Amino acid sequence: MKRLTYISNFARSLTKREIEGIGSVSQTNNSRDGITGVLMSCSGIFFQILEGEEDRIDMLYKRILEDDRHNEILCLKSELDVTERRFPDWSMEVIVLDENNDILLQPIKIMLQTLGESQAILASYTQSGVLRAIENGINPLTLPPRYTEKIIFFADIISFTSITEKLEVTAVVDLLNQFFTICTKAIASRGGEVTKFIGDCVMAYFDGDQADNALQASLEILAELEVLRNQASINSPLRVLYIGIGLSKGIVLEGNIGSQTKKEYTVIGDAVNVASRIEAMTRQLNRFLVFSASVREGLSDRWRPVRLCDFHAKGRDEIVEVYSIDDLLTFQKSDFKKLKQEIKQHLELIGC
Repeated sequence: MKRLTYISNFARSLTKREIEGIGSVSQTNNSRDGITGVLMSCSGIFFQILEGEEDRIDMLYKRILEDDRHNEILCLKSELDVTERRFPDWSMEVIVLDENNDILLQPIKIMLQTLGESQAILASYTQSGVLRAIENGINPLTLPPRYTEKIIFFADIISFTSITEKLEVTAVVDLLNQFFTICTKAIASRGGEVTKFIGDCVMAYFDGDQADNALQASLEILAELEVLRNQASINSPLRVLYIGIGLSKGIVLEGNIGSQTKKEYTVIGDAVNVASRIEAMTRQLNRFLVFSASVREGLSDRWRPVRLCDFHAKGRDEIVEVYSIDDLLTFQKSDFKKLKQEIKQHLELIGC
């Protein structure tokens, strides 16, 4: 048998009657499927333990993941080869703690509230791919390393050193957060995965067959930043938030990398190095977006790639062909030296 324990937030406000209704339906279905367990609710949080045959539990949990009454579902524990039920007499016991003032239940209420708060905090610091594994009852530490083809995305802020020298720390953090938010939203919406923030740099990846999505996400980021600059007040440092983006494609090692005490789920390999290095070339090429020939080969006919130059990456024998596309968003309005000077002058003008 299998025992699964999860916690989730209410996706919307639910009355006590609705919660008890969930329990009533569950009791009927679970009796039919041989599933037992307990469902507790408190302060907008569900905490549930399910036990039964593995295929039945998996089918039920899949329905829970798709249930629009649940949000931010996190599997706390998934136990296989269970030999004895803990709740043999409960097809689904429902306990609503909000209206229960029993002193013995107060610690349980506090525990659930703390779990809910911790879940939200951990979600903010955890890579979405790792969260998805946990959500589906998979221990991310057990995910085997593998070689796979990925499109690597690198982006960082132009003249970030000058910006940090001129801005107060709170303004720097606000600028970074705006940049990271725009990148994360666009990348996730196009099926990509943000793997890490490195200073002012965003590193992400897409599956190898998603060249169109990677390029579209890059353009959406540039478009959002242009809107942000134009809408910012005249004395805002956001008016000089420009970035460079580099894309490369290749075989990488994907998996848990790190020590026994600190790990991250990430990708490493030549494609990562190439993406980082051609991103740096945006300054020389006066383009905000560049990509390798390997990315160009995966693009559909809707794009018009333009070959810019050949690049000999350090440590590689092969020449990397560097491309961009004919889109106004990719062009720097002036050469990099002038853009850098404009950024410096604006920071001095606003008195940062």
